[in-house]
Amino acid sequence: MANGLIGRKIGMTQIFDEEGHTVPVTVVEAGPCYVTQVKTVASDGYDAIQLGFEAAQPRKLKQPQRGHLKDLPFLRHLREWRVRTPAEYEVGQKLDVSIFAPGERVSVTGTSKGKGFQGVVKRHGFRGGPRTHGQSDRLRAPGSIGSGTTLSRVQKGRRMPGRMGGGRVTVPNLLVVRADPERNLLLLRGAVPGPREGLLLISKRQRNA
Repeated sequence: MANGLIGRKIGMTQIFDEEGHTVPVTVVEAGPCYVTQVKTVASDGYDAIQLGFEAAQPRKLKQPQRGHLKDLPFLRHLREWRVRTPAEYEVGQKLDVSIFAPGERVSVTGTSKGKGFQGVVKRHGFRGGPRTHGQSDRLRAPGSIGSGTTLSRVQKGRRMPGRMGGGRVTVPNLLVVRADPERNLLLLRGAVPGPREGLLLISKRQRNA
């Protein structure tokens, strides 16, 4: 069984469970994905499969990409998943959301929303300086960033203003509420990284062998 799929975030909504309770869910268009390459220890040094997602126009792919996808649909996004038994897969095999079952737990990886250049209050949750005793311009300042003559420099890793968001984020242990193979939709409880239409990797929770 495949370990995951590539998908796109559609948005958030809510549904009601059997007891009438509201359940916040993220709707993800997951797959269909095609196996574009099977890697083994003998040929590549490790066991994995490469999946392709989302149709692309041939003119928008480079020549090596078109050659790699020979005799396959032209696909825009290619990603790999480690597998234990690559012999179960073959190039051209189609995978959809039926590999997931309601009640299952998955991990979702995406690119978080970019917030631009932000200060320490928003970026790191600093409380800022005091609001009294004559402080007029220190309300959202970081304060001291280093020691005196003993160190004479700012230590590496100091939390300071900078670019916020726009990075790879993985949210583990999300519950699969519903899987709809007919419409390629996956409903996950809670929020997932990234904006609407953002690319996501949905992976099964790995268990020790």
